[in-house]
Amino acid sequence: MAGQKALVVEGGAMRGIFASGVLDSFMELNHRPYDFVMGVSAGASNLVGYLSNQPLRSYQVITQLATSSRFYNPGRFLRGGDLVDVRWLIDEANERYPINEEALFSSIPFYAAATNIETGKPDYYQITPDNFVTAIEATSALPIVYKKTPCFDGQCYTDGGVSDSIPVKEAYRRGARDITVVLSHPESYEMPKVKSEWMMKKLFARYPEVAKSVTARAEKYNGSLEFIRNPPKDANIRVIAPPEHFAVKRLTMNKGALDHGYSMGLIAGRMHVHSLK
Repeated sequence: MAGQKALVVEGGAMRGIFASGVLDSFMELNHRPYDFVMGVSAGASNLVGYLSNQPLRSYQVITQLATSSRFYNPGRFLRGGDLVDVRWLIDEANERYPINEEALFSSIPFYAAATNIETGKPDYYQITPDNFVTAIEATSALPIVYKKTPCFDGQCYTDGGVSDSIPVKEAYRRGARDITVVLSHPESYEMPKVKSEWMMKKLFARYPEVAKSVTARAEKYNGSLEFIRNPPKDANIRVIAPPEHFAVKRLTMNKGALDHGYSMGLIAGRMHVHSLK
């Protein structure tokens, strides 16, 4: 249906701490005006806490579990294993911080994006009780550093950020005309082009279409930013982005930096809601 309100949350691994703060402020202020939500990678994981109405869940997952050597382990990677163990993180989070499934799945539709390894294109699927764990794993399955290839519904996937980091155009295609986008980088950010296309082709030799998506990622990402900055005349797009001095990187493990990034998200989310009122 046209005219719907949508919330789109970008991923970015540990950068997702900003969005966790934004969404916690939304829960604090009971801000739930959306008809559907869309997330990618860490953005989808953050939306789990929001839709299940569990403040601090995403913050705890990031600061308590994602900083653990059980999740992030360079030594394991050098020995041929995963740099990041995405499935462990999901399973451990669900055990330590059980999901309010009734709230999550009786809420508004929840879509995630993952990159189809055969086509190299994004597939957008609705998160359901039947696919929940594997679907969250699929959208978060960082290529190269996570060795497994999650599969469900007859398709296999890698991280959604490879093919569509900010699915704002997809939200518009699905009928949203009032869209709020939570970014993981400051608004001034532009993604640089991949410098070594030959290296990408070599790394993704088994999946040539994924290699094409990786090399074209910057173009698509910056195209999404252009769409946000200059939306169609019938659309209103609001942006919540970290400030320019946001210091959290993709694999930042310092709790002080993460706490500061979370506080930035809380402040930005509160400012956004109050500006609407």
